[in-house]
Amino acid sequence: MIRTPLRPLARILQARAKGENPDAIERENKRIRHEQMRDHARQRAEGRLLVLGVFFFCAFAVVGGRMALLATSDPVEPRAHAPGAVISASRADIVDRNGNILATNFDTHALYAQPANMIDPVSVAKKLVEIFPDLEQDRLVKDFTGKRKFLWIKKKISPEQMQAVHDVGDPGLMFAPRDMRLYPNGTLAAHVLGGASYGKEGVHAAEVIGVAGVEKYFDDYLRDPSNGAKPLELALDLTIQAASERILYGGMKLMNAKGATSVLMDVHTGEVISVVSLPSFDPNDRPRPAVKGDPSDSPLFNRSVQGVYELGSTFKIFAAAQAMDLGLVNENTMINTAGPMRVGGHAIGEFKNHNYGTITVSDIIMKSSNRGTGRMALMIGGERQQEFLKSLGLFDITPFEIIEASGGKPLVPKRWTELSAVTISYGHGISTSPMHLAAAYAAIANGGTMVKPTLMKQNGPVVGPRVITERTAREARKMLRRVVSEDDGTASFAEVPGYMVAGKTGTADKPKPRGGGYYKDKVIATFASMFPADNPRYVLIVTLDEPVETSGAQPRRTAGWTAVPVAAEMIRRVAPLLGVRPAVEPLDPDMITLTSSN
Repeated sequence: MIRTPLRPLARILQARAKGENPDAIERENKRIRHEQMRDHARQRAEGRLLVLGVFFFCAFAVVGGRMALLATSDPVEPRAHAPGAVISASRADIVDRNGNILATNFDTHALYAQPANMIDPVSVAKKLVEIFPDLEQDRLVKDFTGKRKFLWIKKKISPEQMQAVHDVGDPGLMFAPRDMRLYPNGTLAAHVLGGASYGKEGVHAAEVIGVAGVEKYFDDYLRDPSNGAKPLELALDLTIQAASERILYGGMKLMNAKGATSVLMDVHTGEVISVVSLPSFDPNDRPRPAVKGDPSDSPLFNRSVQGVYELGSTFKIFAAAQAMDLGLVNENTMINTAGPMRVGGHAIGEFKNHNYGTITVSDIIMKSSNRGTGRMALMIGGERQQEFLKSLGLFDITPFEIIEASGGKPLVPKRWTELSAVTISYGHGISTSPMHLAAAYAAIANGGTMVKPTLMKQNGPVVGPRVITERTAREARKMLRRVVSEDDGTASFAEVPGYMVAGKTGTADKPKPRGGGYYKDKVIATFASMFPADNPRYVLIVTLDEPVETSGAQPRRTAGWTAVPVAAEMIRRVAPLLGVRPAVEPLDPDMITLTSSN
């Protein structure tokens, strides 16, 4: 590379010839060169400043726009996955057979604290107790002033409570978005729905899981996002459920009972239209399970499936139906019910020591004779009796779609002696749930085939295995109708104007929880019914725990005085809601007055 010197010899010589100073020329050249370099550097700097100015303007514009957007909109829960975040789909709704909502979701918040960020922990604790009276101020102060960096205060709070916490204004109080399970009907169908709670949870999200009832039984379905949030449709009818609960609650109070349950079932499909257990609870504020004492004392106890009771004389129709089906008797066969009758060294007696003498099979059911039923059981034999009762589903856990049903296993004797066969024929020595009884009575009501009780809506009649002939079922229904229609029947209070009711009462002494034996003044009273009797569509079971009817001079505990009136009122109320048309009584021609328009 050829470099041109700043003072070339030719220029120096020319300058000297002209009398000029070569040093001045060199200085001028340097000045001009420096000015060119300075101008170039200034242009580059101005360009850089322009680019930076444009960049910062755009950045401030974006930030300002985002801040304005956040200031004018509600915060949105981020859905992107982050370490520690719980990502879960919204839980599906639960609806009744008509689409009425039984369980749904509600957007709410949880409240947590970061004590390190608190300004005045003691004051915050005091104000929180004013907002949430169930909190303990001393415990909060201890937590806030200790070494804890994080603690949950409330897993779900109302909008009003959230605003009150906002007003406290302490930076150590924080909110976490939540999907809360909401039961808009409160205690209605509480034992069916069960309840839900939170599983895995963080400050960004939490998964809702079922803890009881259908919420737990169908937990996988309700949580599965592939179902597209399609609601779970139950066979329950919300209107009929409400009417049943109201009437059963009134009956329980009127009869001074400790508890009560009812099951209303379609005899052709097995659909359970309503099922009630009392006392009840609100699944929005589900109580904790009892850790001591009798489980049946807890409002969480579902008497319809977990309540395994001796159901007394409601079993007598099974002995009569089997004996007729085997050809051993018919409805008019005469049987001696007179005492004494001893089996296995034990005397078999009648209620209030009645002596009915020799009566028909139909009268045995109507009058509820223990000896008459026991004699039919001896004709049948223990082995055949076991097979028949097993075919009615009375030995197995009922396949009902609530998680608690698995705890309702019937209690049957280990050795089926001759005495067992006799006592079981009238409902003693075997314990089953009211749901079991409903399914067994449905077989008599529908013509002799078994149906399984279900909470799922069915598309049509379900034909199960046949357990008795249609003729036997028809004759059994006639006997059950006499129990209600005849003055001597044990369920004469079950007559409902316009609706033919058939059924059987059952009163069983309540066993003592410890030491064996039975109470003399505590009973389980049950009425198993079907309607309309001439072509049954529904079975209704009503069971009262320790009822006492006190309107008379002496307390009365039998089902005829306690469970029967409650069931009758329930049928009177729900039959029209079910679309069962009342029968029109034929008019007596002598009572008709002819008039003329003239």
